Amino acid sequence: MENEELDINKYVEQTSLLLDLQIKDEYRDGVVANFERIKAIAQLVNSFPLPADVETAPIFEP
Repeated sequence: MENEELDINKYVEQTSLLLDLQIKDEYRDGVVANFERIKAIAQLVNSFPLPADVETAPIFEP
């Protein structure tokens, strides 16, 4: 599964069916475009290596 490219159009279609969420045709292109942006951001975040000794913070303090 790692080597397969995610088809964003298919993902949006199938996920909307699973959630019983009707996306109007006029909004579908925008939804797909936003998921493409999310995918690009997630790939950047996931490509950043973390040291093995990193621990999660119990409380987030900006």
